[in-house]
Amino acid sequence: MPIIRVALDVPLATLFDYAVPPHCNVVVGQRVLVPFGRNQRVGIVMECAADSALAADRLKPISQILDEVPPLTKDVLALLKFCSEYYHAPLGSTVLSALPARLRSSKPFTRTQKNSKQALRYALTASGCALEIENFPKRKVVQRRIFAALQTGAISLAQIRTLSSTAMTALKALVEAGWVEVCADLTEAAPQQNHAAQLVGGHILTAAQQQAVDAVTQAAGYASFLLHGVTGSGKTEIYVHLMQHFLQRGGQVLLLVPEINLTPQLENYFRSRLPNVALTSLHSGLNDTERSHNWLEAQSGQARIVLGTRLAVFAPLPQLALIIVDEEHDSSFKQQDGLRYSARDVAIFRANQRGVPIVLGSATPALESYFNAQNGRYQLLRLPQRAAAQARLPEVRCININNVYMQHGISEPLFAALGERLQRGEQSLIFINRRGYAPVLMCAACNWLSGCRHCAGKLVLHLQDRRLRCHHCGHQEAVPRACPSCGNVDLQPIGSGTQRVTSALQEHFPQARILRVDKDSTRNKGAWAAARRQIQNAEVDILVGTQMLAKGHDFPNLTLVGVLNPDGALYSGDFRASEKLFAQLVQVAGRAGRAEKPGQVLVQTAFPDHPLYRALHDHNYDAWAQTLLTEREMAGFPPFVYQVMLRAEGRQQSTLNTFMQQAREAALPLAQGVEVYGVVPAALSRRANHTRLQLLVQSDSRRVLQQFLRDWQALLAVLPAKKIRWSLDVDPLEF
Repeated sequence: MPIIRVALDVPLATLFDYAVPPHCNVVVGQRVLVPFGRNQRVGIVMECAADSALAADRLKPISQILDEVPPLTKDVLALLKFCSEYYHAPLGSTVLSALPARLRSSKPFTRTQKNSKQALRYALTASGCALEIENFPKRKVVQRRIFAALQTGAISLAQIRTLSSTAMTALKALVEAGWVEVCADLTEAAPQQNHAAQLVGGHILTAAQQQAVDAVTQAAGYASFLLHGVTGSGKTEIYVHLMQHFLQRGGQVLLLVPEINLTPQLENYFRSRLPNVALTSLHSGLNDTERSHNWLEAQSGQARIVLGTRLAVFAPLPQLALIIVDEEHDSSFKQQDGLRYSARDVAIFRANQRGVPIVLGSATPALESYFNAQNGRYQLLRLPQRAAAQARLPEVRCININNVYMQHGISEPLFAALGERLQRGEQSLIFINRRGYAPVLMCAACNWLSGCRHCAGKLVLHLQDRRLRCHHCGHQEAVPRACPSCGNVDLQPIGSGTQRVTSALQEHFPQARILRVDKDSTRNKGAWAAARRQIQNAEVDILVGTQMLAKGHDFPNLTLVGVLNPDGALYSGDFRASEKLFAQLVQVAGRAGRAEKPGQVLVQTAFPDHPLYRALHDHNYDAWAQTLLTEREMAGFPPFVYQVMLRAEGRQQSTLNTFMQQAREAALPLAQGVEVYGVVPAALSRRANHTRLQLLVQSDSRRVLQQFLRDWQALLAVLPAKKIRWSLDVDPLEF
């Protein structure tokens, strides 16, 4: 019988041989159901073999060929093999993790599951087309919003859901009134409409924007472009023009974004600009049915634009013609568990593999990307000014907190600036990248701190529900009535979080409409979409938020940004901390003054003369990047070297120490052209009752480092590691 080698989702770096029964036709890339131990598992056929190391009587036959969906193509399999080899992860886990959950399951998968309600499209009836929107009562805000969206043409149920958390109720009312009806679904309509790709609305490109578009569209085959544009410079407008160009050639476009919260906003924008093009999204916010449906649309070519977070980089796209990575510097593109891949780097490899251009967009490029643009590996495209004719970059001013009176962590100049915006009817944003009420609860009598019993971190005070919560392991407990150490009842919150800042602002500005936006306040489905509409409808005066508000949002009436407590990153043990801080501050500063009203940014700091703040004041990314590159070269840090981190954790510290020391001893004889550092605790040395250690290895040659890793990993695999979890993190971002 023929023999196939199958990838299975198991933590073993090998393929498994199975026999193919007579009269069964199996091809590479196909899903199969195979016996594995006492269970049945779904696998992917990776190879067809003439023989096997196993004896013929030990070869088990496959149980079933799962041919409900087409097999993975050779280019997708090659991409996954590259990721497995480069990031030193088991091939089976790598391949299966790229599939939607439904396709990894042994349960029968039918094509009818693909045609979920999300695929339905709705359009105005004849009576609906004759109706004027002014005839809707103004109090029926959601119905008016849906009606306005339908006036541009038929839209899917998924699009309607993004308009409001109560959109389904409003849609039902419109259908019952006879103004809206179900029409042909998205999968039927898409193929006839794809290649028109006519742009709707927008503005005339500036000279710099047009140069960027021309450079990408004239590229022959693979080329990497770094689109370095200041905040508000119209990078999204460039994206949509590039999409139109490559769609008209019959290609598909992959757009990667770092945050799930950005996908609905961008999805609505691209649908409005390219209304006759089938667009689908892929991210973890979708349920299993939606994700499988969207993945299959990408695979079939019916979806011409695929918008997603990092996992979408593996989406099968048979006519892929262009890849765009928005906010390419963002650390969210790096997976921190399982297959620890960088979606940006994988996207670059995929573009090279397919011979298509890739655009990396950012106002603050990652230092590695900037370095590659400086040495010619990437072509640098600049957008030095904001796209709107009247818009200017905001004024940045530092407030020296050593010289001013502070109230609840907010300075008097910042309070005064907030008051001015309230009088003018403009919006303000207070940025503090720490949720909760206070970072820690303290006893002034004995200096007790609210530490987490399971972690090396502290429990954060959440005053509204009277809980102490660990943001690392999830442990929570009630706020104690008295100090557990000395019995003192006067416990003090130390530091500020979003809840405490909100309370202080409400006390100072009782008439202001204040909205807090963080992970806690947007936990419920639809909460962030509702908050975004409140902001855009001018129903909010002051926003208090974390990095969720720092990037990608366009609020025309927002003219003031206040930044609280940014100094901690200036002297962090993580050499990337200042790079991340500068990017974060540029992004949040970019929310101010994006329209005709001038913007201002006030940064509260104890170090106003620090080079980072001077570069921020001058809007001079290049000066700051050159400073960092000089420091990195002198210190021997990336991008001048390549790094790998061995991470391990376990409950028994002695066993963990032994494993890590043995790992280091195994590495030293192999270290030709590779530097092996000592074993040290992780930044959070204990999490969820597990001690965490790490070991850094680096080299100035990627090839030499990869060869070392192949040899070292083979030795690590045979070390005693009972009850220890360990992994290799290639090109680590977290230290």
